[in-house]
Amino acid sequence: MRGVGIIGTGRHGSRYANHIINDMEEMELTAIARRSPEGKDQADVWRTKWYGDWQALISDPDVEAVIAAVPPFLNLAIAGECAAAGKPLLVEKPLATNSREAAEIVSLMQEAGLSLTVGQTLRYSPVIKSLKARIKEMGAVYSFTANQRLEPSTLVWHDVREIAGAGVVFHTAIHIFDALRFITDVKIKRVKAEKYLLHNKNLEDLVVILVEMDNGVAGTVDISKVSHARSGRFEFICHDGHLYGEQIHSFVEVVRSSDLQRVEELPQVNTILQLLKDWGDFLDGKRKNPIPGEAGLYAVKVCDACLESAFEDRWVEVL
Repeated sequence: MRGVGIIGTGRHGSRYANHIINDMEEMELTAIARRSPEGKDQADVWRTKWYGDWQALISDPDVEAVIAAVPPFLNLAIAGECAAAGKPLLVEKPLATNSREAAEIVSLMQEAGLSLTVGQTLRYSPVIKSLKARIKEMGAVYSFTANQRLEPSTLVWHDVREIAGAGVVFHTAIHIFDALRFITDVKIKRVKAEKYLLHNKNLEDLVVILVEMDNGVAGTVDISKVSHARSGRFEFICHDGHLYGEQIHSFVEVVRSSDLQRVEELPQVNTILQLLKDWGDFLDGKRKNPIPGEAGLYAVKVCDACLESAFEDRWVEVL
């Protein structure tokens, strides 16, 4: 059984913890790190060790692998400590608050000969998997549109630039950028973005983006946390018809001529649990890294290009 330590056991990190305890026989929750005294109460319930600082958790000899579910400004320092301690790292998205730090994280772990996995869990949505499988049957892709529209954030730090890095570009759109590459096997070449602040005071909570991919296919992405409702729709305009997927409401549709057919009603799955299972198999040498650090770096680069585009009002290449 592999001992795992979790840094950050707030709303998202506690999901990882509960899955390790309840659903992962091959993993043991060895320790958690959380600054607030609530961490001690969690550790008592979970029957594990509690550290008030994350450095002590990484140094714990019983911790063989680390999960970081913290605001992204901490990820570079955590990766540096993991590299020095020789421990693999699974880090929640976004990998960093900018592409320079994301590249440094990838380099640190590579130079130490350690694995880095990124929690781009939208890949595990049954709808996203179905779109990836079906798009090859639809002929050439000509254009697309994608959105993820969520409720306003209740996390105060999501509007603090020094901690969050950016608003919905980094904390929501990053999922869409990774999913588009996963579905199509094509990277984004350049972007033209407009950002808006409707509820937030400091960081964008609505963004509309024109996207051009490496193969010349163009599309739009719109992301927001402004309305008290949710949607997550992907639409691909292809030679042989249209392919639609709604990843929040879990269905896939195909349009040929004027005939719309709902081809799949899919179950909701716990994407964190699916990632944990694949990560465990990867650490045991049974499969490849499910979402390597380079994928997280790519998504951050697209986010950086969007922010630069919105600030300078021009098309920006994804470097």
